[in-house]
Amino acid sequence: MLAIFESILPVFLLVVLGVFLKRWRLIDRDMWNGLEQLGFFVLFPCLLFTTLAKAEFSGIAAGSVALGSIGSLSVIALLLALAWPLFRTAGVSGAAYTSVYQTSTRWNAFIALAIAEKLYGPESLALVALVATLIIIPINLYNIGILVWFGGGTRSLRTFAQKIVTNPMIIGSVLGVTINLLEIPVYAPLMQAAELVAGTSLSLGLIMVGAGLKLADALKPRPLALLPVALKLVFMPLVMTAAAYVLGMRGEPLLTIAMGASVPTAMNGYVLAKQMGGDAPLYAAVATLQTIASFFTIPVVLAATAYLAGG
Repeated sequence: MLAIFESILPVFLLVVLGVFLKRWRLIDRDMWNGLEQLGFFVLFPCLLFTTLAKAEFSGIAAGSVALGSIGSLSVIALLLALAWPLFRTAGVSGAAYTSVYQTSTRWNAFIALAIAEKLYGPESLALVALVATLIIIPINLYNIGILVWFGGGTRSLRTFAQKIVTNPMIIGSVLGVTINLLEIPVYAPLMQAAELVAGTSLSLGLIMVGAGLKLADALKPRPLALLPVALKLVFMPLVMTAAAYVLGMRGEPLLTIAMGASVPTAMNGYVLAKQMGGDAPLYAAVATLQTIASFFTIPVVLAATAYLAGG
């Protein structure tokens, strides 16, 4: 476990760097909103595009990966949706419920991709990118649907569809997979430029994760904030790892699935919470708690999965 801990330490050190840089007065605070938008609309979609366009999927059991990842996510999303009456009875508002829902189902692909590359190399990086592509549409379908319904905005099918089809991460993923599967040639200098942009995305993305954390909100969290910490960092890895194991995955692919399931929630959900009537402060507090806790839970998850992976 110590080896795993030390392997992922550089990833979390970049997150910590982001925490300090956000509070450094020599850096203009107005810059961070622009960087957040740059990451969401350009850097991360570009990383997904270049990774998926060049990935070698022949060694990946795509059917098992698709069934396990989408199936597990759908089960968790359905259980949370069915639990709404319990939240309502407990006095949880619709806005707060959307943040619990989002932070329990979303995952931070920046952290997952960085750890995959650091621990297991290009094949695991491609597998994480494939999982990201497979679940990005259902994740957004479920979460945007919940936000549209409970966030106090217009419950419009048109609004729902527009949010899905204009999501830059979905666009980048679909383009990458399409070019890969259809073997569409891409002008070499154009691909090289895209790769240069993508190359900055992981490190800058991790810094942005740290910059987006709200430490003050996490120091005295609401009791409700602790629930999605357990659901995301314990329950989701358990469900997804068990599903992958049952479907026959072993070795590094199983470890990669377990790692991807155990990373904290994505910060882009915070932006959606602000835009669509969710409880943004609760989302920020949960994301902060999950990121801090995951530094310790990810090595535990990987150490436990290593036993299964060898089976």
